[in-house]
Amino acid sequence: MSKPRVGGMALGNGVLVHSPDHWACAHRDKQGELQIASGKKPVVLPGVRSPLLRGIARIGEGLAVVPAAGRALPGAEVPYRSRRMLAALAAGWLIARVLRTTNLPPMQQEIALASMSIVPLALALRGSSVAAYHGAEHITIGSWEHDEPRTRVHERCGSHLALPLLGATAVGNVLAGQLARTRTGASVARSVAAAAALGLSVEAFGWMLRNPDRPLAKALAAPGSWLQRYFLTAEPSEAQIEVARAALEECLRLEADAATQVSDSE
Repeated sequence: MSKPRVGGMALGNGVLVHSPDHWACAHRDKQGELQIASGKKPVVLPGVRSPLLRGIARIGEGLAVVPAAGRALPGAEVPYRSRRMLAALAAGWLIARVLRTTNLPPMQQEIALASMSIVPLALALRGSSVAAYHGAEHITIGSWEHDEPRTRVHERCGSHLALPLLGATAVGNVLAGQLARTRTGASVARSVAAAAALGLSVEAFGWMLRNPDRPLAKALAAPGSWLQRYFLTAEPSEAQIEVARAALEECLRLEADAATQVSDSE
């Protein structure tokens, strides 16, 4: 029997794991006690096969889980409750506003925008508890997937989207700026370009996973691996790995129970 594909997200004090149809979140409260909540995914979009839309659909499913986990576990430090994360996003927005006022050629400006946008977030995560739980998530999920101990650098981490997404976004924004005739039209065109860039990047990411030994796949994945190693993850403690393991086991339990119910009904 094949293993279900699972993904995860690090929190400030725990880990959120999601599978095709379920999610589970575990964190430690202020007293150090392990708290766990789980349930069915609030949004599941089966049957989306369009190359540009299926990746966006998968990302949407994963993001929809976050508010559900936040409601079920009020003590979980989910991203939209983190002042540090919100400050990093605000800094990225401010950097983008400043760069938009420069006289750089369009492509150079877009490359600078794309590159600098991740700097505040990377610096905010480096050495934080989120980075440590991110490492715990990767070690736990990777070790389960491969049936052997794995490191905190995971091949399916969203950080591997960095280079394809930044490149596609830069090209899309340049084209949007050239084609649009008004400021409003340019904003709409950039929004469309951003969605298309995300879809293309997810497809590129899938190709990278299917062809890990190709030189181009290695080159595209290199920035993400570097970000994981030096900024986005940190070596977790055994207690943090225990939290990640609890979330994974609960999510897998729900998937197994659902599979058993389907089998019994047939």
